[in-house]
This record gives sequence, C-alpha cells and structure tokens, in this order.
Amino acid sequence: MHEQQDQQQERRPEQRPERHREQAPEHGPLAGFTVGVTAARRADELGALLQRRGAAVVHAPALRIVPLADDAELLDATEALVTRPPDIVVATTAIGFRGWVEAADGWGHGEELLAVLRGVRLLARGPKVKGAVRAAGLTEEWSPATESMAEVLDRLLGQGVAGLRIALQLHGEPLPGFVEALDDAGADVVVVPVYRWMPPEDQAPLDRLIDAAVARSLDAVTFTSAPAAASLLSRAEHRGLRDELLDALRHDVLPACVGPVTAVPLQSRGIDTVQPGRFRLGPLVQLLCQELPGRARTLPVAGRRIEIRGHAVLVDGELRPVPPAGMSLLHTLARRPGWVVSRADLLRALPGAGRDEHAVETAMARLRSALGAPKLIQTVVKRGYRLALDPTAEPAYAAEA
Repeated sequence: MHEQQDQQQERRPEQRPERHREQAPEHGPLAGFTVGVTAARRADELGALLQRRGAAVVHAPALRIVPLADDAELLDATEALVTRPPDIVVATTAIGFRGWVEAADGWGHGEELLAVLRGVRLLARGPKVKGAVRAAGLTEEWSPATESMAEVLDRLLGQGVAGLRIALQLHGEPLPGFVEALDDAGADVVVVPVYRWMPPEDQAPLDRLIDAAVARSLDAVTFTSAPAAASLLSRAEHRGLRDELLDALRHDVLPACVGPVTAVPLQSRGIDTVQPGRFRLGPLVQLLCQELPGRARTLPVAGRRIEIRGHAVLVDGELRPVPPAGMSLLHTLARRPGWVVSRADLLRALPGAGRDEHAVETAMARLRSALGAPKLIQTVVKRGYRLALDPTAEPAYAAEA
C-alpha cells in the first residue's frame, strides 16, 4: 500500500507539467501587438475589444465633442426650419440627431420640430441613425445600405432637387462637395450644426501616441472619424513631426479606419489605409486580427519556430514579451537571418545607446533571457551575432521570401 502511494507521488510531478500544457490558455490573435486608439466616443468599448484579443492599447483621444445646445447657430437653423419647413431632411449621425431634438426641446421648440420632421422626406445615413429617428417616433423614407453620404447625394441628385429646401444635419466634420453639389442642382440647403469637433483639452496623451508611432512602438492606429485623423495629423505638424509621422504610417504603422469617409484625411496625404467591409467597431477589430499577424515575421531558428511581433515573440507558440531594446536588436538580426550582424550595426539599432558597445551585450543578454532559448542567437567571436537559422529550412524560407 505504502509502495503504491510512493509510486503515485513520484509520478505526480511528471504528470502535472503535461496537464498544465494541455490546459494553458492560448494567446489572442493580437497578443504581442500594440494598437493606438484615437476615438473620443466609445473608446472604452474599442479598447476592450482589442484587449480581449491580446493587444496592448494606447488610448489618446484626438478630439473632443462639444455639444451646441446653447449655440446661436443651431438655434437659428432650428427656428428657420420650424418657421419655413424643408422638403427633405438628411440625418447623418444618431448622436447628432438626438442632440438636435433634445436641444430643440430645451428651447421650447421640441414638439414643433417633431411636427415638421413628420411631414418631410427623412433620409437616414445608416442603421444607428434609423434607430434614433424611430426612437423619436419618426419614420425614415430611405437609408443607404452602404451608409455612404456619396450614395445619399447620388439619390438626391438622381431624383432632382431643383427648388427643394433641404436640411442637412452635419456630423462635426465638413462634407466636401455635398452642399455645393446640391446648391448647383438648384436646392436651398440649410445646414444644422449639432456639435463640433475640438482638439482635446489635454494634448499630452496625443503627443505620446504620435511619439510612439514615430518610434515604431505602435503596430497600428485606429481611426473612427475623419476629424480624429485630421486632428492627429494637425498636431504632428504643429510639433514639427508631420513628415516623420507620415513616413511611419506609410511604411510601418498600420492605419485602420472604420470606413472610407474616416480615411479621407489620411488618403489625401498619400497614406494607404485598411477598412472593414462593415463600418463597425467589431469588424474593425476583426480586420486587425487578420492584418497584424499576417505582417509578423516567422522564421525557423535553432529547431524552433519564432514569430516576431511588435513587443513580443512567439517561440513555438509561447508568447514571450521582449523589452524595446531587445526588439530593436531582434528586428535588425531578422533582416538577414543566418548572417552575422556586427556589434557596430547592432549598436546603431539601439536608440540612445551612444558609442558604448557594452550596451549591445547588455541588451543581447536581456533579449536571450526574454526569449527563454539562448541558442536562438549565436555569438560569433570578434564579429557579432546571428540568428541561428535552420540550414534545412533555408530553401523553403528562400522560396517564401
């Protein structure tokens, strides 16, 4: 009996690690990547979606929304429409439409405005706007499947707008050519400015995000509105970092936009963006889950498979966080896997290291420790270091490259 218990106790230490490996949770698809969030509204929701998939999130609101409930311009537009009702009203955002109705109610014009809206052709830009319209007890005539203002404009011009009075609820940003096209077609356009985008009161988080993008510490930046993209670029220009930021966004930091309208300020500066098929936060996050892992560098090294991500490395599927200096060295070694990289070249890759080659040795020791597999990187005496690329895998690697 005692012998059986002793044997069971001897087996338990060997069995536990195996059970632990079987039950260890897998990392998320964005593990090892850092994503910047520029949104002002729903930033917590977007950040939570990214973090649940493993990403590190840097949040820096690029703007703030200023309601215009006490704004004379909104009051004047509302009174003008109550006095002389329009033929068509275009509602562009749910928050804007609700804000307009609430502001009108505060001024004592709420019932008058709703009565006017019940008697017009009401166009809603998308599902959220339709929800706000119906919550106010109204019914939209039409809403584009694409949620595109370009499609709204095409419909209006196709049906003819000459002599019609059209109220356009703005959504905090200019609509290039929209009002002008309606004016040219003979419409009388009344703009309804419900809220404005303003720079954030505290610019420090935005400055840190710009610095991180320029330093390539970010793998992607998300944009959920065109004003946020324009604000980021404007702030970088104000700080004298416009060219550096544009270069980062063009080559190393992925700009991910919720839709084509949001992408306009970036694309106008020659920056390619990625956008989901559906203009929602969920599809935006799913797009990043596809794009970022696809950009990771995967190599067969010393009998292991390593995948180099933004601030971490997958070593045979195990996520290993790596300090920034170590990632700089690893990226430099990975540019020519299997080739010797001199200490001088590695020193140049270390930000702020100066001329002390001992900094390379210190960073390299920390990198090896972080990777948990010292043999991945070989020291070549008097020459430098190299990634121990598997010779048998080189032909396959060359074919993939």
